[in-house]
Amino acid sequence: MSNISSAVARTACTVVAMLVSPGDEVRKGDTIAIVEVMKMEHLIEAPSTGVVTEVHTVVGSVVGAAEMLVSIERRSLPPTGDDTDSRADRRSTSSERSEAPRADLAEVQARRAMLMDDSRPAAVEKMHRIGRRTARENLDDLVDPGSFEEYGGFMYAAQTARRSREDLMANTPADGIVGGLGRINGDLFDDGRSRCAVMSYDYTVLAGTQGFRGHQKKDRLLDIADRLSLPVVIFAEGGGGRPGDTDVPIIAGLDVMSFAWMARLSGSVPTVAVVSGRCFAGNAALAGVCDVIIATRDANLGMAGPAMIEGGGLGTFTPEEIGPMSVQTDNGVVDLLVDDDAAAVEAVKHYLSYFQGTISDWECADQTLLRDVVPENRKRIYPVRDAIGLMADTGSVMELRESFGVGIVTSLIRLEGRPLGVIANNPAHLGGAIDADGADKAARFMQLCDAHGLPIVFLCDTPGFMVGPEAEKSAQVRHFSRMYVAGAGLTVAFATVVLRKAVGLGAMAMAGGSFHSPLLTVSWPTGEMSGMGIEGAVRLGARRELAAITDPAEREEAYEAMVDATYQRSKALNAAAHNEVDDVIDPASTRARLVNLLRSCPIEDDRRRPRRQVDTW
Repeated sequence: MSNISSAVARTACTVVAMLVSPGDEVRKGDTIAIVEVMKMEHLIEAPSTGVVTEVHTVVGSVVGAAEMLVSIERRSLPPTGDDTDSRADRRSTSSERSEAPRADLAEVQARRAMLMDDSRPAAVEKMHRIGRRTARENLDDLVDPGSFEEYGGFMYAAQTARRSREDLMANTPADGIVGGLGRINGDLFDDGRSRCAVMSYDYTVLAGTQGFRGHQKKDRLLDIADRLSLPVVIFAEGGGGRPGDTDVPIIAGLDVMSFAWMARLSGSVPTVAVVSGRCFAGNAALAGVCDVIIATRDANLGMAGPAMIEGGGLGTFTPEEIGPMSVQTDNGVVDLLVDDDAAAVEAVKHYLSYFQGTISDWECADQTLLRDVVPENRKRIYPVRDAIGLMADTGSVMELRESFGVGIVTSLIRLEGRPLGVIANNPAHLGGAIDADGADKAARFMQLCDAHGLPIVFLCDTPGFMVGPEAEKSAQVRHFSRMYVAGAGLTVAFATVVLRKAVGLGAMAMAGGSFHSPLLTVSWPTGEMSGMGIEGAVRLGARRELAAITDPAEREEAYEAMVDATYQRSKALNAAAHNEVDDVIDPASTRARLVNLLRSCPIEDDRRRPRRQVDTW
């Protein structure tokens, strides 16, 4: 057996460094040469311990596969000590780790530090001075600690034709929109349920305007959210499109995909917009396609800001005059009004939790209290929210669009930890009659629940739809009919509980179109079922008989007797006897009946449901 071993080239390559000479001592594994293949360097190691006898090539030579580079005479060498000579140091493939980061890593770390709030104290202080938080502070509060993975953070405004790169990196970090993936409510739900896409416009960067690169970042994130079926939260504050970008190959930018991507998510994943401060134009359009808009009391929200309004020749206005919350809550644009940024973040967490799954920790009120919610006086109003709050898990009620369509109450609740939606008539407004706004509100809430797999409970107490010439001016024929279309399209489980009045078309709309459409239709003992209002039905149906009675007192006595007789026929027990409702129940058992029904229904994974758009209105 030869005592000579050879280091050979594994493939054709160029020798770029030879680290040994004849007579050098080497140990197995030492780097003895460096070769280059396809612009990449490869280390050639000594195949054995010994002494170099011959070097077969020189630096710059091109050698073929299996061609010898160095010959080594195998020989035992004494152990090395601390005084290893300089040639061994030169051949070593490792060195002591330096406390300072490598230059390339240090550059990345320095650039990342420029993105953080600490690098821009004046901008941060300005936000704090007006009682606001920065974009990063809101996201840090929203996502679970340590879970945020930022996308596109190193972007800056596309304005190098106007400003230096250093200026842009320092003053337009992330191109004014911070975004990425993170977990929300990870303490309650597993990673698959708690993962979300989050993004926030940064008002300290060019007033939160939408830049070219920011749109690219947003498109990337929305695509990922769509592919991974992740909920999306966007803090939408900002002034709309940015006219100052110069490094862009566009004329008008009408081919931007951001709005199409955001709209595409409708009905596919839960989407939430947070509006704080000023939100106009393109920023408002993004908020408008979301399932829910959560806004702070000081916010202004509109499809055009002051500059665009003045440019259109429509007058001069301050930002505070455009879309204040006194307008945008009453008209139904804003779903939930909160005090400040911190409250908005908490509301987002609470809202998303309904679409993340069931929780195991819950309590409920004494259910016997439900027996006294509806007064014995059948004409007396009552707060229907009391019924919702008592029936639901304690602290689980989140009402949406409270100030709009006030004849209908729409709330997200939990029953034994399981989320569902509640649609209730409000007898304190128009006696519970359904008007155009109320119908729109109920229909859209049905779509919202159905799109994301939440069962629905209808609490019915309505004299029907609103009537009269004024009501018809609101186009209620079309608006009211939305409830039928939305109800007929429901794929989730739903039930109807009649609290008191169930009259005509309005009552049927509160049951998906028919009292036999729900999986369960029950009534409290106070229930009254009729084709039209009992008093009106008597006055119309017995008009001749009553007109024939000349004595007013006798006529009123006859009328009251007819009303009482009609009421007796319309009582819930009589309706149950004729199969129009499934049961008449003790109000205290309402929760138990609904829970038992839900236990019979599978918990649906909304991420596997077919895409169903949710109307923006």
